[in-house]
Amino acid sequence: MSSPKLPKAIAQLVEKGNFVAAIKSLADAENISMGEAKDRIDDYDLQLKTKQQQKLSSIANKQGIPSGAMNFSNDPEPVRLTEEELEARKNSSPFAALSSGLDNRLDDMGYKKPLLPSWVKRVTLILIVMAIIFWGLWRAFG
Repeated sequence: MSSPKLPKAIAQLVEKGNFVAAIKSLADAENISMGEAKDRIDDYDLQLKTKQQQKLSSIANKQGIPSGAMNFSNDPEPVRLTEEELEARKNSSPFAALSSGLDNRLDDMGYKKPLLPSWVKRVTLILIVMAIIFWGLWRAFG
């Protein structure tokens, strides 16, 4: 690494999460390869994240929150399935799994299914309008 510090504008790009522009700008500004620029930006990002974690940990310790309760990963926790759920997933078709998953998600959101699907309402309305027009034309020309 030629210099440990990043220029202020590039550091701001990294802090905002615009890594592509930061890598290109650093490579152009210091006339280095994209690989070297990426390595330097990755190092800076890692340092930035560790500083943030240390600050959050110190704040949490001051407030009495145990350090084990802190999760710095953005990844969601893995879902643990029971053996019955695993067997049900293996035996069901992909469409059935998708349909049941969607139904479960809608139930969790509190969505209630309508009595008649919207397409049935539309078709019924179209048929009624066509019947009225047919009856009117029958009366006028029949």
